[in-house]
Amino acid sequence: MTFEGSLLIWILLSSLVPAVWILFLKEGRHRLRTFVNLAGASVKLVLVSLLVHGVLSEQRFEYRVQLLPNLDLVLEADALAVLFVSLSAVLWLITTVYAIGYLESSPHRSRFFAFFSLCVFSTVGLALAGNLFTFLVFYELLTVSTYPLVVHRGTAKSLQAGATYLRYTLTGGMLLLLGVAWLRTLAGPIEFTHGGMLMPLVEQHRGALITIFWLLIAGLGVKAALVPLHGWLPRAMVAPAPVSALLHAVAVVKAGAFGIVRVIYDVYGPETVKTLGIGVPLALLASVTIIYGSVRALFQDDLKKRLAFSTVSQVSYVVLGAAIYGPVATIGGVVHLVHQGLMKITLFFCAGNYAEGLHVHRISELDGAGKRMPLTSAAFTLGAFGMIGVPPMAGFVSKWYIGSGALAAGWYWVVGVLIGSSVLNAAYFLPILRRVWFAPGATGHRDEESRSAPEIHWMLLAPPLITAALALGAGLLAGAPFSPLAWCRLIAAREYGLSQFEP
Repeated sequence: MTFEGSLLIWILLSSLVPAVWILFLKEGRHRLRTFVNLAGASVKLVLVSLLVHGVLSEQRFEYRVQLLPNLDLVLEADALAVLFVSLSAVLWLITTVYAIGYLESSPHRSRFFAFFSLCVFSTVGLALAGNLFTFLVFYELLTVSTYPLVVHRGTAKSLQAGATYLRYTLTGGMLLLLGVAWLRTLAGPIEFTHGGMLMPLVEQHRGALITIFWLLIAGLGVKAALVPLHGWLPRAMVAPAPVSALLHAVAVVKAGAFGIVRVIYDVYGPETVKTLGIGVPLALLASVTIIYGSVRALFQDDLKKRLAFSTVSQVSYVVLGAAIYGPVATIGGVVHLVHQGLMKITLFFCAGNYAEGLHVHRISELDGAGKRMPLTSAAFTLGAFGMIGVPPMAGFVSKWYIGSGALAAGWYWVVGVLIGSSVLNAAYFLPILRRVWFAPGATGHRDEESRSAPEIHWMLLAPPLITAALALGAGLLAGAPFSPLAWCRLIAAREYGLSQFEP
């Protein structure tokens, strides 16, 4: 086995080994469990750093094993895979620190962290998948590994949410399987290829390719929370805050959006999507989801549910950018995978801190929370501004590129969708900030004994401060050569067959 192939295996093992080890640890082995968690996440980050350097140097990373004739399990790292793997590695380490602090006195911690690590293993596996079959295997493993996290509390409400989650995701998985199997009968084994590989089949199998495309989008759209396939997501908010952060920013929702990007660019290809005329209807579906999620968020008093409907809206920016033909929109959509992850995980960390520190779950109870928890509230404010698209936050950069790409493609109506969504974002985030910073209330007062104490345990406070700073830095330093935006320019250049791309 080559170094390049073994590196991909070790990246996966850095999550799988901790998962298996932790599963068999007794509940009382707190220090060992913490060490294994942090060691696995840290090792993964180091290994992914090596991968980033190699892909930037145009090394080829591939691992292939034949399971059956014409059926290979393939791991491969291209620029798009590395973007998602890097996001997962960074946020896994930060979320692990947060989860250790959040669940310090909770039962069943070994079970939780085992499936937590297995969830990241599945996410990284589907990111590194080199063909549709491998993607499907890890995509379904992700469903199985996240279910125990959704039902972790074991209450009737969480079990009901888990049942809903399984109904949606298993149905989506069956649709995806049907699409993959049908496409295989037409085109043989489907390897992910820059620019896609289906254009030669368009003339003979046009109708079938369009139908298969929508089967794949439906299967992936469940996890990406496209309307009307989003119903599981708000219900899953009964899970602990670290799980909510993982679902929205690192794993499940992002896996669906990432899969849609793969199908558009590396299975069908931008030219094929344009020729088949399926980009416009997909963009319309994404736009409906963007507006619908924002409108539903307006009417939620539960903070995590408002954030959940915000995710329904925000993740569809990725789909919208991918559906628009042209490298500028591609950059905006793909970079939003990172930007939305940083902003949304910050907001869920802060929601968890309000619940732990103030025992507050509803927006109507947040009056004066900024005085009681100023650092948490500052991080929440940065995350909210990013979601609205206030410059120089990362969210503004994503929307700017998607809007610019839409104008370049002649899709002027998309700009109206972006403006309308930003107005709605402001309408459901600014009232929260008004309550937090300017409304007097019981949550805003601290007694003399607590006035000198930290607002919350450092393991709960540091993660949102770090991710908020990263979200701000991704916007302020968007022009830097090491920024997510710069990496997405590389992705766009390779997907459109350009030697380099500077919009």
